[in-house]
Amino acid sequence: MLPSPDILAADATAELARLVAFDTTSRDSNLALIVHVERLLADLGIATTRVPSADGSKTNLYATIGPAVAGGIVLSGHTDVVPVDGQSWTSDPFTLAARDGRLYGRGTCDMKGFLALALAAAPAFAQGSLARPVHLALSYDEEVGCIGAPAMIAEIARTLPPPAAVIVGEPTNMQVVRGHKGITSYLVTVTGHEAHSSLTHLGLSANMVAVQLMGQLAALAERLEREADPASPFVPPHATLTIGQVDGGTAVNILAGRCTFLFDLRCPPGLDPEAVLAPFLAEAARCDATIKARFPAAGVSVVRRSTTPAFAPDPDSVAERIARSLAGDNGPARVVAYAAEAGQFQQGGFSTVICGPGSIEQAHQPDEYVEKTQIARGASFMLRLAEMLAN
Repeated sequence: MLPSPDILAADATAELARLVAFDTTSRDSNLALIVHVERLLADLGIATTRVPSADGSKTNLYATIGPAVAGGIVLSGHTDVVPVDGQSWTSDPFTLAARDGRLYGRGTCDMKGFLALALAAAPAFAQGSLARPVHLALSYDEEVGCIGAPAMIAEIARTLPPPAAVIVGEPTNMQVVRGHKGITSYLVTVTGHEAHSSLTHLGLSANMVAVQLMGQLAALAERLEREADPASPFVPPHATLTIGQVDGGTAVNILAGRCTFLFDLRCPPGLDPEAVLAPFLAEAARCDATIKARFPAAGVSVVRRSTTPAFAPDPDSVAERIARSLAGDNGPARVVAYAAEAGQFQQGGFSTVICGPGSIEQAHQPDEYVEKTQIARGASFMLRLAEMLAN
């Protein structure tokens, strides 16, 4: 017999407290949380499979609850969270705090709330008579470029009976989302030649070159905004480019020997990021050649750090029909500007949607929270899933 929605919501809240207590900031390991999940599932007689990172410091994890047959549902979420450094929290970010109908803590919204719901529902899935399975898929390093998931997605495609749908539980207020932008990020390193700042003819400031290159990117960002498509469903309705980090120089009176900056480009489906960046990459190559002609050890390096494909809307897909039924969602078609692992699952051949508790507006913020009402809606979603797969 399935638990009531209230009981499942309470169980999910208790599990969320346990998950939040694991500091899984992307720069650190997620193994302690994974061991916790493995033990929880092992107590239910559920086998798990790891897909680790190359150095073994982090791992994906997937598991099947129910019969090994086609037509199951994948519930997918990432285990890592963004840093709390420099943020002003009114409570310990790694201790769940309940205030005013909200549950506060790092990852409550993005996206341990969804993982807590799936894990709290695992006993109901395991004890029920499922005709089709639930597959749990937990990834690492989503927040730094969706790095971990591809290896797990490939293994799921290779080893599991084909699932009917993948539901990625990013925060959508439990509304179904059918598309997202892609993201590509780059590290630019300018190496100069140090000299006294009064003797500019004897050296080369890496900062000055970096400023010129960043100016090229700023102009490109403005052009992309001018080329906005009024018919685009995305907000904003164009590709976006931002420079997120800059670091260069050692003193005001030294020509900077090194400057680095990171930027990201977010493109809607159908727009090739390599084509968008081609003029900038050509300019960076020209600068590199010019600099090396004066100082062979100096130059410009542009390295792609990560790339996450866009998630193209697939109207009336199997995944969307299933998720809308489970969420009780009869609203309009929706897309989001942030990138997620949904595009990777779609690229792997899976019918995919995004649907999870909480609002993206709370993600990455100090005092991140998820509304208790969202956990309640998520509990009803999981119970409807158990009922659907039992038939």
